[in-house]
Amino acid sequence: MAGKKVAAADPARSLALLWGSHTKPGRSGLTVQAVVDAAISVADAEGLEAVSMRVIAERLKAGTMTLYTHVPGKAELTDLMFDRVYGDLYADVDEPARQADWRAALEFVAHRNFDVLVRHPWIHEVPTMRTALGPNITLKYEAELRPLDGLGLTDVEMDSALTLVLTHVTGTARAGAEQVRTQRDSGLSDEEWWRQIAPTLTHVMAGSVVAFPIAGRVGTSVGEYFQSTVDPAHALAFGLDRILDGIALLIASRSKNQEHQADHG
Repeated sequence: MAGKKVAAADPARSLALLWGSHTKPGRSGLTVQAVVDAAISVADAEGLEAVSMRVIAERLKAGTMTLYTHVPGKAELTDLMFDRVYGDLYADVDEPARQADWRAALEFVAHRNFDVLVRHPWIHEVPTMRTALGPNITLKYEAELRPLDGLGLTDVEMDSALTLVLTHVTGTARAGAEQVRTQRDSGLSDEEWWRQIAPTLTHVMAGSVVAFPIAGRVGTSVGEYFQSTVDPAHALAFGLDRILDGIALLIASRSKNQEHQADHG
């Protein structure tokens, strides 16, 4: 997603803020939570690049310098925002594990994460490789691993299986966000855009020395089926089924190996 890169936060300051209390107001009457909620509201409407201490101060009718007594800068604020949006992901740490089985649990996890990314598309702009581990992100990780525990997978395999699911979710949600942004910026639906370029595309391709029979057939079928170049919901479901089928094979092989070892123990 286009936009300026978010500067790296000071890990010590971010962790202190993330694990501290956000409810106690300062002398101005503001709380850290109020600042974070206002920032999320701006980011949801205009993107992460639109978030600044000045904009947040105006929204809260406070002085810009007052905000710095609560949050030292945008980088730390971004860490707080990222952790906050995942605070209501699950009712409690065992909600995913209460689903019918591990597969239903991972489907539940995937759709909950997808919904968060759809509601807060600015999350795609946040560097996540070294995001400060706040309480909500840590609880999220615990909750999402619990359905995979006790299935015979190693700890690394549990983490890898979860990462595979969440990476797929992020990719499809990002495609959906790009689709929405493109439609908004162009003022055209995907169907309208295709109708507009179809005559020119047909003309230029007809003059090519290379034939594209399969690309033409498949592309036409997809366009007619989805009335778009992509359907994020379909992509999520299709890919998730294939991923879970693969994880099921891994679990089955681990179970078979354990049975073999028990028989020859």
